[in-house]
Amino acid sequence: MTRAFEQAMAAFAPALPLAVAYSGGADSTALLLACTRKWPGQVMAVHVHHGLQAAGDDFERHCRDFCDRLQVPLVVQKVDASHAPGQSPEAAARQARYQAIEALAQHESAAFQTIAIAQHADDQVETLLLALSRGAGLPGLSAMAAQWQRAGLSWCRPLLEVSSADIRAWLKAQGAGFIEDPSNVDERFTRNRIRARLMPALQACLPQFRDTFARSSRHAAQAQALLQEVAVEDLVRIGVPPAIKLLQCLSHPRLANVLRHWLLSVYQATPTSAQLVELMAQIDACRTRGHQLHLKVGQGFCVRCGQVLDWYNPELL
Repeated sequence: MTRAFEQAMAAFAPALPLAVAYSGGADSTALLLACTRKWPGQVMAVHVHHGLQAAGDDFERHCRDFCDRLQVPLVVQKVDASHAPGQSPEAAARQARYQAIEALAQHESAAFQTIAIAQHADDQVETLLLALSRGAGLPGLSAMAAQWQRAGLSWCRPLLEVSSADIRAWLKAQGAGFIEDPSNVDERFTRNRIRARLMPALQACLPQFRDTFARSSRHAAQAQALLQEVAVEDLVRIGVPPAIKLLQCLSHPRLANVLRHWLLSVYQATPTSAQLVELMAQIDACRTRGHQLHLKVGQGFCVRCGQVLDWYNPELL
């Protein structure tokens, strides 16, 4: 049962030195232990203390003790991961972790080129199911990438095709201890309900669901990459800010695609589905010089400025 884990680690070939995001849980413990054995002296651990649980200090002590036994350097980053109104606690914690690791990487004493994260095949399925439950498009259905670049770092998920059961079986064989985060079984969170209720049902009905769901996510990611290429080409052709007459020449799917790309790449704005539909209708209606357009999109407004479409956030003016 441990073969999948061992194969994944054998295939993992990151740029060294390497940092492992280490929470003290089973998955990150297995990843840290395997990386330390494979690249002795080339691995460090990064523990992010979220400040959200009373047990957070106990987690940190466990991580320090384990890293001392491994003789692996550990850096603890303390953050405030409390969520803003309308933001999910999970998203806030994830953003805080990324920002903490990026800040550490920028520090002159932090010597690592790659950060490894222990998310696995079960996490990938849960992410896909969450995306489906929210009516997500291709970016959401693509779930989690195995590797990507961000803030000058290479980020990797080497265990993305390994099940949680395989990871724990390997860890048990090593006799290594880990901690259980009580928040992972709190069914007030949708992801935890999926883990507790849906995953066992899927295992009983569709034993190969981890592989087949992952294949669907890869197909979605490939399709999204193609749409991104088309959007980049279209935006070059219609200009920034976009010319309304050229937008009107695009098919509805292509128009939606380039509008999403323009808003996100230039303004970091993301329209809702309803906002995007209304924006496209308003663009189509702009056939006379006097037709005005002023529409809420994301955290700001899309407006007509002469012959082009523009966007602004009044809070930033």
